[in-house]
Amino acid sequence: MQATRLIAIRHGETAWNADTRLQGHMDIALNARGRWQAERAAQALADESFAAIYTSDLQRAQATAQALATLTGHPLQPHEGLRERHFGELQGQTHAQIEENFPAQALLWRHRDPHWTPTGGESLVTFHQRVTDTVAELASAHLGEQIVLFAHGGVLDMLYRHATGQTLQTPRSWNLGNATINRLLWTPEALTVVGWSDERHLDSESLDETTA
Repeated sequence: MQATRLIAIRHGETAWNADTRLQGHMDIALNARGRWQAERAAQALADESFAAIYTSDLQRAQATAQALATLTGHPLQPHEGLRERHFGELQGQTHAQIEENFPAQALLWRHRDPHWTPTGGESLVTFHQRVTDTVAELASAHLGEQIVLFAHGGVLDMLYRHATGQTLQTPRSWNLGNATINRLLWTPEALTVVGWSDERHLDSESLDETTA
């Protein structure tokens, strides 16, 4: 049975990550550490063979992916389907501000209600379907090959849950650090985790995605 090997990488750090500010679809740039992380991830993958580099079209993911594209000569292929979850009116708020200003929505967010849709945003159910559909679309075009996906903490969270059979409401115990390297195997029948949260190329633990 033919399969597609996936390398999935969360974007490098942003100032909003450091501030625990919800980014969602807001287009936030990498900070200095994030740019360094992108270079380190690129160097860690420099000797790998892969057919394509796909990236979320948000600049924090594209800038992380660009380091690998520059090093290897592969062009970037942006895809909106790899964007972070849309958090609607909660975007731009810190975790503390969400608790203070949107207490009812904060409760549903913390409890990971799969059908709750932030005002102007998308539910976990909708987000999960978008991510799995997008990855199936990309992976099915590269059977027998390896591709690299640059995305966001929430996207990686959906892939991990899908691959391991975790529900959307299961409390997260796996890491989703900035610029860590995650490996999966896709077939038309299943998605499987091969390796997760490799951060050996980074000098210290990267910030975890506490909003996923």
